[in-house]
Amino acid sequence: MTFATFQALVPLLQQHPLPALSSHEKVVPEERRRALHVGGIPENARQAAVLIYLYPIEDVMHAVFIRRNDYPGVHSGQIAFPGGKVESEDASLWYTALREAHEEVGILPENVTLIKPITSVYIPPSNFQVFPFLAYGHQRPNFVLQIEEVSEILEFPLAHLFEDANLTSMRLTTSYSKSIEVPAFQIENQIIWGATAMMVSELKDSFKALLSV
Repeated sequence: MTFATFQALVPLLQQHPLPALSSHEKVVPEERRRALHVGGIPENARQAAVLIYLYPIEDVMHAVFIRRNDYPGVHSGQIAFPGGKVESEDASLWYTALREAHEEVGILPENVTLIKPITSVYIPPSNFQVFPFLAYGHQRPNFVLQIEEVSEILEFPLAHLFEDANLTSMRLTTSYSKSIEVPAFQIENQIIWGATAMMVSELKDSFKALLSV
């Protein structure tokens, strides 16, 4: 997808309704799929925000992801969007997403244009409700890795996220099961699953709905 094509879609993306749970359900295990409809989000859930940042490399739109460092926790080593928990001094969830993206990978807030927030995702193992913000920039950032939290920056062409062939399933060890069949996106030999896959699925469905018109 070229930058010009993407820019033409931005106003439509802002107006188009989100597919929400219908997209999320495509990439969660059966146990989690049932849980999406019962119980709701606990009152004591912590809040976090992530930035889904899109930008051109040689006129081809890309999205940036990070790989978390290995640590004793439920998200150790996982691929995610830049982001993190809300701090008491944050003025808004959008501010959190911008602050965390700047801290983790060096994206400058003044270069980020918000398109819209997309559907939040609740993560039971860590008790976080994560609020994703879809945004874009006019050029590739000068990335600066926060080595304390991020082991790697990954950049994928946006079109690769939309290829149906990249949606697969595999048996993984998760925080709630030692061996479970999990839907996932496999892109350039990298595995995106869990909450991040749910966000990617909604992003994919939103774009494909507009591209098919």
